[in-house]
Amino acid sequence: MPRDVLTTKLAGFGTTIFAEMSALATSTGSINLGQGFPDTDGPAAVLDAAVDAIRSGVNQYPPGLGDPDLRQAIAEHHLRWYGLDVDPDTQVVVTAGATEALAGAMLGMLDTGDEVVLFEPIYDSYQAGIALAGATPVPVLLTPADDGRWHFDADALRAAVTDRTKLILLNTPHNPTGKVFDRSELELIAAVAIEHDLIVVTDEVYEHLVFEGSEHIPLATLPGMFERTLTISSGGKTFHTTGWKIGWMTGPEELVTAGRLAKQYLTYVNGAPFQPATAVGLRLGDDYYRTLVTDLQAARDCLADGLERAGFTTYRPEASYFVTVDIRSIGFDGNAMDFCRSLPATAGVVAVPASAFYMHPEHGDHLVRFACCKQLDVITAAVDKLVSAFGSTSSSTPSGATS
Repeated sequence: MPRDVLTTKLAGFGTTIFAEMSALATSTGSINLGQGFPDTDGPAAVLDAAVDAIRSGVNQYPPGLGDPDLRQAIAEHHLRWYGLDVDPDTQVVVTAGATEALAGAMLGMLDTGDEVVLFEPIYDSYQAGIALAGATPVPVLLTPADDGRWHFDADALRAAVTDRTKLILLNTPHNPTGKVFDRSELELIAAVAIEHDLIVVTDEVYEHLVFEGSEHIPLATLPGMFERTLTISSGGKTFHTTGWKIGWMTGPEELVTAGRLAKQYLTYVNGAPFQPATAVGLRLGDDYYRTLVTDLQAARDCLADGLERAGFTTYRPEASYFVTVDIRSIGFDGNAMDFCRSLPATAGVVAVPASAFYMHPEHGDHLVRFACCKQLDVITAAVDKLVSAFGSTSSSTPSGATS
């Protein structure tokens, strides 16, 4: 076999942590609270629309930009929720999930030697996309504070920008922490972007999964930011259709075109019958979106309350599918990877080590992520196992969260 088969750009990138932990759940018969996908189907109207599309012959390549009705629905969605007026013909492109949109953006906008400022912990595909483009990620650390929220240092953000910085990559609502960047934080990011003439790419796939007390504010809505922001989202989380992989990117034509030019050589197009079905979902009434959040918040609280009873320091998220805990609070003195690999034998539950989301794993060696996007009986069963395994052995709680 030839030597050095793997490109140096992907050296160090192995099988994703999600694949490893999901395989562990299957092999051990454990409850999988690792990978973030829901265990219930989406709204019947959306599923029926996909079936109707298949039966009516929508099974060939869709247009390169995406199904026209879906692009129109995305434009309507932006106006309805955020007051953003985007042109469905020039400022919207449908992608194979948000992951492809992000890859297209990185490949289409970055050159070798460029730098990307982003917030750590980092969803794992970001680093891979940046590496494939030959660019360099520059992390700004998020840390949990006494108020339970995750914060970053403003001076650290400013210091991360150099003359090689081309782009800021922002994930809000944030995975894995569940942080929602508030208006003052977004204004700071916007000010840095404008001062240094930077592009901003935002990943907003959890935009409709924001809990009571928090508000999702798209960066593109801030003054002077639409023209320099590429906004990415998808229907998978909102409509419980993660396997459909229908995403999109929106923004000024120049940025959308850059992402599209790379994207067309990845999948070209995808998911023909799922595109009109996703348009149906985007047009669902407000009641659907309210119930979506109410149900998920109940699941979040069930899991977070249970994790606290088990003795974990628990960071209750402001949004998303995930609850993060500090494993030191139960007396575990190893690292998060070891904890997660032993958890099926210890408690019959699978979680994900947060260290997998850090460029500097030592920052997350004590943190573990559990998914709350499951049915309540599944979460309750997992909680019972965790309380049984750890509830009587936990030690005192570190500062910064609830227990």
